[in-house]
Amino acid sequence: MQKWSDIGVNLFSSQFDANREEVITRAAQHGIAHILLIGSCLSESKLNIEFCQEHQGCYTTLGIHPHQAAQAQLGWQHELALLLNRPNVVAIGECGLDFNRDFSPRDIQASVFAEQLNLANIHNKPVYLHERDAFDVQIGMLKEHKIHHGVAHCFTGNTNELKGYLDLGLYIGITGWLCDERRAQALQDAIRYLPLDRLLLETDAPYLLPRTINPKPATRCNEPAYLPFIAKTVSELTSFSMNEIAAVTLENSRRLFGFTHEVSM
Repeated sequence: MQKWSDIGVNLFSSQFDANREEVITRAAQHGIAHILLIGSCLSESKLNIEFCQEHQGCYTTLGIHPHQAAQAQLGWQHELALLLNRPNVVAIGECGLDFNRDFSPRDIQASVFAEQLNLANIHNKPVYLHERDAFDVQIGMLKEHKIHHGVAHCFTGNTNELKGYLDLGLYIGITGWLCDERRAQALQDAIRYLPLDRLLLETDAPYLLPRTINPKPATRCNEPAYLPFIAKTVSELTSFSMNEIAAVTLENSRRLFGFTHEVSM
């Protein structure tokens, strides 16, 4: 069986409240060797940390999403820095800028993002990046902070944006967005320029269920077990075989995040 790393799962979404354990079991049954849980705020990150302590092969990011930036409590930087020492915390984020929804004021987003970039440099952690409609500002901040270690999570951009992140030395996280014939043309064009040694795969579960799954799951809820459907679309759009994609993305995830243990059934 091919082995995979899913480097983006929102496991404490309410959509998983009834079947969190079953999701992990199904992932292992479908060859998912590593699962990276996404921390979008400190409270979610703490839930992730506790879960990872009890589940081999699960790891977590730790950070504050731009949507949550305005809600960050006084002293959050100190608390985040302390939590970085906990086992299985492998990256800072999800952090970045979102000028599409603007759930937090842009100046506060930028301030919280800058603090997390500083922490990433101090603690030598990769960054786990979010960006919507803010590429120019975000790439400028990454250059200013000399960030060369991390991943553009759930990348949906165009070829120029892809090359901008690659020029910094970052990895690119590809989700089921790639499988959406209605809105993925720019990404489908861009992925032809993505070197295999910079590719990472992620479901962003429970979101972005690949539209190529047939028949569709009754719940329409995405989960790590469906990751190979994303890889299949990557293979169809490039010259890479499924075996190549599995082997190299597994190694890429281990190199970036230091994954060691694998998910067990």
